[in-house]
Amino acid sequence: MQLGIHLPHIGRKAGPDSIRRVAIQAEELGLTDVWVSEHIIVPKDGGYPPSPNFWDPVLTLTWAAACTSRVRLGTSVLVLPLRHPLPLAKELATLHNLSNGRLILGGGVGWLEAEFNALGVPFKERGRRMDEGIAMMRAVWTQDPVTFPTKYIAAEIENMRSQPQPISHIPIWIGGSSDAAIARAQRNDGWHGSRVKPEAAAAMVKRLRAGRPEEAWTISLRVNINANNVDEMKSALAMYRDAGVQHVMAAPEDRDIDTYMKTVERFARAGEGL
Repeated sequence: MQLGIHLPHIGRKAGPDSIRRVAIQAEELGLTDVWVSEHIIVPKDGGYPPSPNFWDPVLTLTWAAACTSRVRLGTSVLVLPLRHPLPLAKELATLHNLSNGRLILGGGVGWLEAEFNALGVPFKERGRRMDEGIAMMRAVWTQDPVTFPTKYIAAEIENMRSQPQPISHIPIWIGGSSDAAIARAQRNDGWHGSRVKPEAAAAMVKRLRAGRPEEAWTISLRVNINANNVDEMKSALAMYRDAGVQHVMAAPEDRDIDTYMKTVERFARAGEGL
């Protein structure tokens, strides 16, 4: 089983030193990858997310890439409909190339309607915009010149060029558990889900594998950990592995960076031998 860890780029612990320390720690501990999340703008009194201090995910991963040489770099997840696919495709291709091909693009449709409204993006079209946006990014990543007709995203792309193109395939893992999200994941390279308890993992894996049985198609889960529950992860990870989950990313909830890093170390120990 492959194990990843979330970087401290959210809340009061976010900062260049803490991000660098955890990225280097993850590599030294032998973890597979480091991850980031995304909110661009949030309501003042929305309650969740608990902090508006989200450092930009792509720039955070670029900083982490410069501090490391092996760990993969993942997004958990980018809210793809919020961004125009063309500049995002260039940013991601650049990061992928700067890191020597280490990027995993985790993507989701998003849920915070106020965030869509603030950015002028139609909330009810987010699924269609996400599908079209992924197809547009794939097109500019693989075709030169590129022509791409659009229906939902404002763009006129006729015999145009966008470089750099990625030095290798950028895998796209889709988050979400709705039928639409599962179908979207099965059209791409993997599923990056959350809120699946160990005892429910086998049923979810069966649902996913019905459409994508091949081992190269990745099943990944995100879990929350902290100093109080991390030692319980050993049995949970074994259950996930036995159910057929290939990758688990843990997001520490500890607010103090030193406690956060101790939790990361304990999580790595919990995964030893799996």
